[in-house]
Amino acid sequence: MKKSLFALACGAFVLGAAEFVMMGILPHAAATMMVSIPTAGNFISAYAIGVCVGTLMLVFGRRIAPKKLVLIFMVLAFAGNLLSAFALNAPMLIIARFIAGLPHGAFFGTAVLISKTLAKRGKEAQAVSMTVTGQTVANMLGVPAGTLVAEHLTWRLSFGALSLIAAVAFVLVIVWVPRINPVKDIGLLGQFHFLGRPGPWLILGATFAGNAGIFCWWSYVSPWLTSVGGYATTSVPWLMMLAGFAMVVGGIAGGAISDLWRHAATASLGQAATSIGLLLVFIIPGSHADAAILTFVIAFGLFFVSSPQQLLMTESGKGGAELLGGAAIQVAFNMGNAVGSMLGAGMLNLSGMNYHYPALGGLLPSLLAVTLLVVYSRKYETDTDAFERLREIEV
Repeated sequence: MKKSLFALACGAFVLGAAEFVMMGILPHAAATMMVSIPTAGNFISAYAIGVCVGTLMLVFGRRIAPKKLVLIFMVLAFAGNLLSAFALNAPMLIIARFIAGLPHGAFFGTAVLISKTLAKRGKEAQAVSMTVTGQTVANMLGVPAGTLVAEHLTWRLSFGALSLIAAVAFVLVIVWVPRINPVKDIGLLGQFHFLGRPGPWLILGATFAGNAGIFCWWSYVSPWLTSVGGYATTSVPWLMMLAGFAMVVGGIAGGAISDLWRHAATASLGQAATSIGLLLVFIIPGSHADAAILTFVIAFGLFFVSSPQQLLMTESGKGGAELLGGAAIQVAFNMGNAVGSMLGAGMLNLSGMNYHYPALGGLLPSLLAVTLLVVYSRKYETDTDAFERLREIEV
Protein backbone atom coordinates (compact mmCIF):
# COMPACT_ATOMS: atom_id res chain seq x y z
CA MET A 1 0.00 0.00 0.00
CA LYS A 2 1.29 3.49 -0.85
CA LYS A 3 2.19 5.65 2.14
CA SER A 4 -0.33 8.25 1.04
CA LEU A 5 -3.13 5.68 0.99
CA PHE A 6 -2.00 4.37 4.38
CA ALA A 7 -2.24 7.87 5.87
CA LEU A 8 -5.76 8.27 4.47
CA ALA A 9 -6.65 4.78 5.70
CA CYS A 10 -5.63 5.84 9.22
CA GLY A 11 -8.09 8.71 9.02
CA ALA A 12 -10.72 6.30 7.73
CA PHE A 13 -9.93 4.03 10.70
CA VAL A 14 -10.74 6.81 13.16
CA LEU A 15 -14.01 7.70 11.48
CA GLY A 16 -15.04 4.09 10.90
CA ALA A 17 -14.38 3.14 14.51
CA ALA A 18 -16.12 6.27 15.80
CA GLU A 19 -19.19 5.41 13.74
CA PHE A 20 -19.43 1.69 14.48
CA VAL A 21 -18.00 1.31 18.00
CA MET A 22 -21.26 2.59 19.48
CA MET A 23 -23.02 -0.56 18.23
CA GLY A 24 -20.67 -2.70 20.31
CA ILE A 25 -20.75 -0.56 23.47
CA LEU A 26 -24.39 0.53 23.27
CA PRO A 27 -25.59 -1.38 26.37
CA HIS A 28 -22.69 0.01 28.44
CA ALA A 29 -23.21 3.60 27.28
CA ALA A 30 -26.97 3.28 27.86
CA ALA A 31 -26.40 2.05 31.42
CA THR A 32 -23.93 4.84 32.22
CA MET A 33 -26.22 7.50 30.81
CA MET A 34 -29.25 5.86 32.45
CA VAL A 35 -31.34 5.52 29.28
CA SER A 36 -33.00 2.54 27.57
CA ILE A 37 -31.44 0.67 24.65
CA PRO A 38 -33.90 2.14 22.07
CA THR A 39 -33.25 5.64 23.46
CA ALA A 40 -29.51 5.04 23.31
CA GLY A 41 -29.99 4.55 19.58
CA ASN A 42 -29.89 8.37 19.47
CA PHE A 43 -26.14 8.14 20.12
CA ILE A 44 -25.92 6.41 16.74
CA SER A 45 -28.32 8.75 14.97
CA ALA A 46 -26.52 11.87 16.27
CA TYR A 47 -23.30 10.82 14.55
CA ALA A 48 -25.16 10.14 11.32
CA ILE A 49 -26.86 13.54 11.39
CA GLY A 50 -23.46 15.16 11.96
CA VAL A 51 -22.22 13.46 8.80
CA CYS A 52 -25.03 15.01 6.77
CA VAL A 53 -24.50 18.53 8.13
CA GLY A 54 -20.73 18.28 7.81
CA THR A 55 -20.93 17.84 4.06
CA LEU A 56 -21.57 21.58 3.80
CA MET A 57 -17.88 22.06 4.58
CA LEU A 58 -17.12 20.83 1.08
CA VAL A 59 -19.68 23.16 -0.50
CA PHE A 60 -18.00 26.19 1.02
CA GLY A 61 -14.46 24.79 1.10
CA ARG A 62 -14.26 23.86 -2.58
CA ARG A 63 -11.29 26.18 -3.16
CA ILE A 64 -9.22 24.59 -0.40
CA ALA A 65 -6.61 22.00 -1.40
CA PRO A 66 -7.83 18.44 -0.59
CA LYS A 67 -4.86 17.77 1.71
CA LYS A 68 -5.72 20.80 3.87
CA LEU A 69 -9.33 19.68 4.01
CA VAL A 70 -8.30 16.27 5.33
CA LEU A 71 -6.24 17.94 8.07
CA ILE A 72 -9.23 20.03 9.13
CA PHE A 73 -11.36 16.89 9.28
CA MET A 74 -8.86 15.14 11.56
CA VAL A 75 -8.96 18.09 13.98
CA LEU A 76 -12.74 17.78 14.19
CA ALA A 77 -12.50 14.03 14.69
CA PHE A 78 -10.05 14.60 17.53
CA ALA A 79 -12.33 17.11 19.25
CA GLY A 80 -15.55 15.12 18.82
CA ASN A 81 -14.14 11.88 20.18
CA LEU A 82 -12.43 13.60 23.09
CA LEU A 83 -15.72 15.26 24.06
CA SER A 84 -17.47 11.87 23.78
CA ALA A 85 -14.98 10.42 26.24
CA PHE A 86 -15.80 13.09 28.82
CA ALA A 87 -19.58 13.34 28.27
CA LEU A 88 -21.41 13.75 31.58
CA ASN A 89 -24.93 12.89 30.44
CA ALA A 90 -26.94 11.70 27.43
CA PRO A 91 -27.55 15.15 25.86
CA MET A 92 -23.83 15.96 26.10
CA LEU A 93 -22.91 12.62 24.50
CA ILE A 94 -25.39 13.27 21.69
CA ILE A 95 -23.76 16.66 21.01
CA ALA A 96 -20.28 15.15 21.12
CA ARG A 97 -21.30 12.39 18.72
CA PHE A 98 -22.75 15.00 16.39
CA ILE A 99 -19.41 16.87 16.35
CA ALA A 100 -17.50 13.62 15.79
CA GLY A 101 -19.70 12.89 12.78
CA LEU A 102 -19.21 16.26 11.10
CA PRO A 103 -16.00 15.36 9.22
CA HIS A 104 -17.06 11.85 8.19
CA GLY A 105 -18.77 12.34 4.84
CA ALA A 106 -16.54 15.24 3.86
CA PHE A 107 -13.44 13.20 4.67
CA PHE A 108 -14.44 10.25 2.53
CA GLY A 109 -15.51 12.49 -0.34
CA THR A 110 -12.09 14.13 -0.25
CA ALA A 111 -10.11 10.93 0.39
CA VAL A 112 -11.77 9.15 -2.52
CA LEU A 113 -10.76 11.99 -4.86
CA ILE A 114 -7.15 11.88 -3.62
CA SER A 115 -7.01 8.08 -3.89
CA LYS A 116 -8.49 8.12 -7.40
CA THR A 117 -6.06 10.84 -8.50
CA LEU A 118 -3.02 8.96 -7.20
CA ALA A 119 -4.11 5.55 -8.53
CA LYS A 120 -2.81 3.80 -11.64
CA ARG A 121 -5.15 3.82 -14.61
CA GLY A 122 -7.72 1.03 -14.30
CA LYS A 123 -6.98 0.54 -10.58
CA GLU A 124 -9.15 3.34 -9.21
CA ALA A 125 -11.64 1.12 -7.39
CA GLN A 126 -8.85 -0.84 -5.74
CA ALA A 127 -7.13 2.37 -4.59
CA VAL A 128 -10.41 3.57 -3.12
CA SER A 129 -10.93 0.20 -1.44
CA MET A 130 -7.46 0.50 0.16
CA THR A 131 -8.46 3.81 1.71
CA VAL A 132 -11.81 2.41 2.80
CA THR A 133 -9.93 -0.57 4.26
CA GLY A 134 -9.09 1.73 7.16
CA GLN A 135 -12.79 1.81 7.96
CA THR A 136 -13.15 -1.95 7.63
CA VAL A 137 -10.05 -2.63 9.75
CA ALA A 138 -11.62 -0.34 12.34
CA ASN A 139 -14.52 -2.76 12.43
CA MET A 140 -12.23 -5.79 12.59
CA LEU A 141 -9.91 -4.46 15.31
CA GLY A 142 -11.03 -1.07 16.60
CA VAL A 143 -14.66 -1.91 17.35
CA PRO A 144 -13.89 -5.24 19.09
CA ALA A 145 -11.11 -3.55 21.08
CA GLY A 146 -13.48 -0.77 22.07
CA THR A 147 -16.08 -3.34 23.09
CA LEU A 148 -13.51 -5.23 25.19
CA VAL A 149 -12.45 -2.01 26.88
CA ALA A 150 -16.08 -1.20 27.62
CA GLU A 151 -16.63 -4.70 29.02
CA HIS A 152 -13.63 -4.68 31.35
CA LEU A 153 -12.87 -0.99 31.99
CA THR A 154 -15.03 1.81 30.59
CA TRP A 155 -16.42 2.70 27.16
CA ARG A 156 -15.02 6.22 27.60
CA LEU A 157 -11.49 4.95 26.95
CA SER A 158 -12.58 3.83 23.49
CA PHE A 159 -13.28 7.40 22.45
CA GLY A 160 -10.16 8.68 24.19
CA ALA A 161 -8.06 6.27 22.13
CA LEU A 162 -9.76 7.39 18.91
CA SER A 163 -8.93 11.02 19.63
CA LEU A 164 -5.27 10.00 20.01
CA ILE A 165 -5.29 8.07 16.71
CA ALA A 166 -6.85 11.10 15.01
CA ALA A 167 -3.83 13.13 16.13
CA VAL A 168 -1.48 10.49 14.69
CA ALA A 169 -3.41 10.48 11.39
CA PHE A 170 -3.07 14.28 11.27
CA VAL A 171 0.73 13.94 11.36
CA LEU A 172 0.81 11.13 8.78
CA VAL A 173 -1.27 13.16 6.33
CA ILE A 174 1.13 16.10 6.68
CA VAL A 175 4.13 13.88 5.96
CA TRP A 176 2.86 11.38 3.38
CA VAL A 177 -0.06 12.80 1.42
CA PRO A 178 1.08 14.91 -1.55
CA ARG A 179 -0.57 18.15 -2.45
CA ILE A 180 -3.06 17.96 -5.31
CA ASN A 181 -4.89 20.90 -6.77
CA PRO A 182 -8.41 21.79 -5.65
CA VAL A 183 -11.21 20.69 -7.94
CA LYS A 184 -12.33 23.04 -10.69
CA ASP A 185 -14.30 25.91 -9.15
CA ILE A 186 -17.67 25.95 -10.89
CA GLY A 187 -19.34 28.18 -8.33
CA LEU A 188 -21.53 27.48 -5.34
CA LEU A 189 -24.60 26.38 -7.29
CA GLY A 190 -22.58 24.78 -10.08
CA GLN A 191 -21.54 22.01 -7.73
CA PHE A 192 -25.13 20.81 -7.58
CA HIS A 193 -25.79 20.66 -11.32
CA PHE A 194 -24.90 16.98 -11.55
CA LEU A 195 -27.85 16.27 -9.25
CA GLY A 196 -30.14 17.46 -12.02
CA ARG A 197 -29.59 14.09 -13.74
CA PRO A 198 -31.42 10.92 -12.66
CA GLY A 199 -28.37 8.64 -12.42
CA PRO A 200 -26.89 10.02 -9.18
CA TRP A 201 -30.30 9.88 -7.47
CA LEU A 202 -30.61 6.18 -8.25
CA ILE A 203 -27.27 5.55 -6.54
CA LEU A 204 -28.06 7.82 -3.60
CA GLY A 205 -31.46 6.21 -3.21
CA ALA A 206 -29.91 2.74 -3.27
CA THR A 207 -27.32 3.74 -0.69
CA PHE A 208 -29.90 5.31 1.61
CA ALA A 209 -32.36 2.41 1.35
CA GLY A 210 -29.66 -0.24 1.62
CA ASN A 211 -28.15 1.20 4.75
CA ALA A 212 -31.52 1.94 6.33
CA GLY A 213 -32.29 -1.73 5.89
CA ILE A 214 -29.00 -2.97 7.29
CA PHE A 215 -28.81 -0.54 10.21
CA CYS A 216 -32.37 -1.25 11.22
CA TRP A 217 -30.85 -4.51 12.48
CA TRP A 218 -27.13 -3.70 12.77
CA SER A 219 -27.67 -0.84 15.25
CA TYR A 220 -28.79 -3.44 17.78
CA VAL A 221 -26.44 -6.25 16.80
CA SER A 222 -24.84 -6.43 20.26
CA PRO A 223 -28.04 -7.24 22.18
CA TRP A 224 -29.17 -9.45 19.24
CA LEU A 225 -26.06 -11.58 19.62
CA THR A 226 -26.74 -12.13 23.30
CA SER A 227 -30.54 -12.46 23.31
CA VAL A 228 -31.02 -14.38 20.03
CA GLY A 229 -27.59 -15.88 19.37
CA GLY A 230 -27.22 -16.96 22.99
CA TYR A 231 -23.71 -15.56 23.39
CA ALA A 232 -22.35 -14.18 26.64
CA THR A 233 -21.54 -10.48 26.62
CA THR A 234 -17.85 -11.40 26.88
CA SER A 235 -18.08 -13.05 23.44
CA VAL A 236 -19.48 -9.97 21.68
CA PRO A 237 -16.04 -8.36 21.04
CA TRP A 238 -14.86 -11.49 19.22
CA LEU A 239 -18.00 -11.55 17.11
CA MET A 240 -17.43 -7.88 16.29
CA MET A 241 -13.95 -8.89 15.16
CA LEU A 242 -15.50 -11.54 12.92
CA ALA A 243 -17.82 -8.90 11.47
CA GLY A 244 -14.87 -6.57 10.93
CA PHE A 245 -12.96 -9.29 9.11
CA ALA A 246 -15.99 -9.82 6.87
CA MET A 247 -16.05 -6.08 6.13
CA VAL A 248 -12.37 -6.10 5.17
CA VAL A 249 -12.86 -9.07 2.84
CA GLY A 250 -16.06 -7.59 1.41
CA GLY A 251 -14.48 -4.19 0.78
CA ILE A 252 -11.46 -5.63 -1.02
CA ALA A 253 -13.58 -8.05 -3.05
CA GLY A 254 -16.02 -5.31 -4.06
CA GLY A 255 -13.18 -3.05 -5.22
CA ALA A 256 -11.47 -5.78 -7.23
CA ILE A 257 -14.65 -6.93 -8.98
CA SER A 258 -15.74 -3.35 -9.66
CA ASP A 259 -12.51 -2.65 -11.57
CA LEU A 260 -13.35 -5.57 -13.87
CA TRP A 261 -17.12 -5.23 -14.14
CA ARG A 262 -19.97 -2.75 -13.85
CA HIS A 263 -19.92 -0.66 -10.67
CA ALA A 264 -23.65 -0.68 -9.94
CA ALA A 265 -24.08 -4.31 -10.91
CA THR A 266 -21.25 -5.20 -8.54
CA ALA A 267 -22.92 -3.26 -5.73
CA SER A 268 -26.23 -5.02 -6.38
CA LEU A 269 -24.59 -8.37 -5.64
CA GLY A 270 -23.44 -7.23 -2.22
CA GLN A 271 -26.81 -5.68 -1.41
CA ALA A 272 -28.59 -8.89 -2.42
CA ALA A 273 -26.38 -10.84 -0.01
CA THR A 274 -27.36 -8.57 2.87
CA SER A 275 -31.05 -8.89 1.96
CA ILE A 276 -30.83 -12.67 2.17
CA GLY A 277 -29.03 -12.33 5.49
CA LEU A 278 -31.73 -10.06 6.94
CA LEU A 279 -34.46 -12.49 5.87
CA LEU A 280 -32.66 -15.36 7.57
CA VAL A 281 -32.13 -13.32 10.75
CA PHE A 282 -35.90 -12.93 10.98
CA ILE A 283 -36.99 -16.49 10.20
CA ILE A 284 -34.25 -18.55 11.93
CA PRO A 285 -34.79 -19.04 15.69
CA GLY A 286 -31.13 -18.42 16.44
CA SER A 287 -28.09 -20.31 17.68
CA HIS A 288 -24.39 -19.70 18.13
CA ALA A 289 -23.59 -20.90 14.61
CA ASP A 290 -26.50 -19.07 12.95
CA ALA A 291 -25.63 -15.78 14.61
CA ALA A 292 -21.95 -15.98 13.65
CA ILE A 293 -22.64 -16.91 10.02
CA LEU A 294 -25.31 -14.27 9.48
CA THR A 295 -23.20 -11.59 11.14
CA PHE A 296 -20.40 -12.45 8.69
CA VAL A 297 -22.69 -12.45 5.62
CA ILE A 298 -24.36 -9.12 6.34
CA ALA A 299 -21.09 -7.43 7.31
CA PHE A 300 -19.48 -8.73 4.09
CA GLY A 301 -22.28 -7.27 1.97
CA LEU A 302 -22.27 -3.96 3.84
CA PHE A 303 -18.77 -3.04 2.63
CA PHE A 304 -18.78 -4.98 -0.62
CA VAL A 305 -20.93 -2.16 -2.01
CA SER A 306 -18.76 0.67 -0.67
CA SER A 307 -16.08 1.16 -3.35
CA PRO A 308 -18.35 0.83 -6.41
CA GLN A 309 -20.91 3.24 -4.97
CA GLN A 310 -18.23 5.76 -3.98
CA LEU A 311 -16.73 5.69 -7.47
CA LEU A 312 -20.10 6.03 -9.17
CA MET A 313 -20.84 9.25 -7.30
CA THR A 314 -17.33 10.69 -7.71
CA GLU A 315 -17.52 10.04 -11.46
CA SER A 316 -21.01 11.57 -11.60
CA GLY A 317 -19.57 14.81 -10.23
CA LYS A 318 -16.79 15.14 -12.83
CA GLY A 319 -16.02 18.71 -13.79
CA GLY A 320 -15.93 20.39 -10.38
CA ALA A 321 -18.37 18.47 -8.18
CA GLU A 322 -16.18 15.42 -7.45
CA LEU A 323 -15.83 16.24 -3.75
CA LEU A 324 -19.54 16.83 -3.29
CA GLY A 325 -20.38 13.70 -5.23
CA GLY A 326 -18.06 11.60 -3.10
CA ALA A 327 -19.42 13.13 0.09
CA ALA A 328 -23.03 12.77 -1.01
CA ILE A 329 -22.72 8.99 -0.91
CA GLN A 330 -21.63 9.22 2.73
CA VAL A 331 -24.58 11.48 3.49
CA ALA A 332 -26.92 8.92 1.97
CA PHE A 333 -25.11 6.15 3.88
CA ASN A 334 -25.47 7.91 7.21
CA MET A 335 -29.00 9.16 6.62
CA GLY A 336 -29.83 5.53 6.05
CA ASN A 337 -27.92 4.73 9.23
CA ALA A 338 -29.94 7.26 11.25
CA VAL A 339 -33.31 6.27 9.79
CA GLY A 340 -32.47 2.58 10.14
CA SER A 341 -31.55 3.01 13.80
CA MET A 342 -34.84 4.77 14.50
CA LEU A 343 -36.81 2.22 12.49
CA GLY A 344 -35.12 -0.58 14.42
CA ALA A 345 -35.99 1.09 17.72
CA GLY A 346 -39.61 1.30 16.58
CA MET A 347 -39.64 -2.38 15.63
CA LEU A 348 -38.23 -3.30 19.04
CA ASN A 349 -40.84 -1.25 20.88
CA LEU A 350 -43.71 -2.62 18.75
CA SER A 351 -42.57 -6.23 19.13
CA GLY A 352 -41.93 -6.10 22.87
CA MET A 353 -38.12 -6.07 22.43
CA ASN A 354 -38.05 -9.06 20.05
CA TYR A 355 -34.65 -8.74 18.34
CA HIS A 356 -35.77 -10.69 15.27
CA TYR A 357 -38.06 -7.88 14.15
CA PRO A 358 -35.53 -5.16 13.29
CA ALA A 359 -34.30 -7.49 10.51
CA LEU A 360 -37.85 -7.73 9.16
CA GLY A 361 -38.14 -3.94 9.23
CA GLY A 362 -34.90 -3.65 7.26
CA LEU A 363 -35.70 -6.24 4.58
CA LEU A 364 -37.96 -4.10 2.36
CA PRO A 365 -35.60 -1.10 2.07
CA SER A 366 -32.70 -3.48 1.39
CA LEU A 367 -34.62 -5.09 -1.48
CA LEU A 368 -35.49 -1.63 -2.80
CA ALA A 369 -31.76 -0.85 -2.91
CA VAL A 370 -31.09 -3.97 -4.99
CA THR A 371 -33.80 -2.88 -7.43
CA LEU A 372 -32.41 0.66 -7.81
CA LEU A 373 -28.89 -0.63 -8.45
CA VAL A 374 -30.11 -3.06 -11.10
CA VAL A 375 -32.13 -0.29 -12.78
CA TYR A 376 -29.05 1.97 -12.84
CA SER A 377 -26.85 -0.76 -14.26
CA ARG A 378 -29.29 -1.69 -17.02
CA LYS A 379 -29.84 1.94 -18.00
CA TYR A 380 -26.34 3.42 -17.80
CA GLU A 381 -23.72 0.67 -17.65
CA THR A 382 -23.30 -0.77 -21.12
CA ASP A 383 -19.57 -1.60 -20.94
CA THR A 384 -17.86 -4.28 -18.88
CA ASP A 385 -14.30 -3.31 -19.76
CA ALA A 386 -12.82 -1.20 -16.96
CA PHE A 387 -10.59 0.96 -19.17
CA GLU A 388 -13.30 1.79 -21.69
CA ARG A 389 -15.71 2.66 -18.90
CA LEU A 390 -13.40 5.40 -17.66
CA ARG A 391 -14.53 7.75 -20.41
CA GLU A 392 -16.86 10.46 -19.20
CA ILE A 393 -20.48 9.40 -19.37
CA GLU A 394 -23.27 11.82 -18.64
CA VAL A 395 -25.88 10.13 -16.45
